[in-house]
Amino acid sequence: MTFDPSTLKALCFDVQGTLVDFHTPVIEAGEALAARRQFVADWSEIIVRWRAGYRVGMDAILAGNRGWTSTDTIYREALDTLLQDYPWAQRVSTEDRDLLNATWSQLRPWADTPQGLHRLRSRYLTAALSNGSMASVIRIARHGGLSFDAILTGELVKSFKPDPKVYDLAIRSLGVAPSEVMMVASHKYDLMAARARGWRTAFIARPLEFGPGATVDTAPDPAFDCHVADMGELADLLAA
Repeated sequence: MTFDPSTLKALCFDVQGTLVDFHTPVIEAGEALAARRQFVADWSEIIVRWRAGYRVGMDAILAGNRGWTSTDTIYREALDTLLQDYPWAQRVSTEDRDLLNATWSQLRPWADTPQGLHRLRSRYLTAALSNGSMASVIRIARHGGLSFDAILTGELVKSFKPDPKVYDLAIRSLGVAPSEVMMVASHKYDLMAARARGWRTAFIARPLEFGPGATVDTAPDPAFDCHVADMGELADLLAA
């Protein structure tokens, strides 16, 4: 760690992938759907493609190529697009697709998240800072029993990370200076953008973000203030 944690006042957390596991719940929901409709699918492949389509949708908005819309809509559109490539998709109704899409609001915390977050909140202001819709992140927090002092998402400024407007939203909302807040994320682009705004940064490795056997970048990066394996280790480092 490259700084004195006593200078920190607040922590902001990415949600999907960082605090919660999206791969397992979506796999389970997909397999349940396939069993009901009697088809076989590679749901690990579908999730990778679905997340990629989600990113494409957000990037189109960030580039000014379409008007702002929530991630709930982006996920739903990306699902329809990728299902065009699978013959079995004709068995998947609109209601089925809506229910599958709703899984993104019912994600489960990683095992270390609840206790680690509780410890960190005992010492610091804590906020979710997500690209997810407000409705989705509120439901994820409630579903997983995760407590924050604030839930902030790009929806509040009609943008997405890594747009500086999202990080500036957190600074205004929490009433802290950039050097007094730390971004905690398992995605390096998110941390690089926060660092560019003067924030402290903590990389949390989530090697199972895309499931067993997937390639995930968990290598330490000296650009970040600390690199941890889980939320408990972060709480230890920050004396919480």
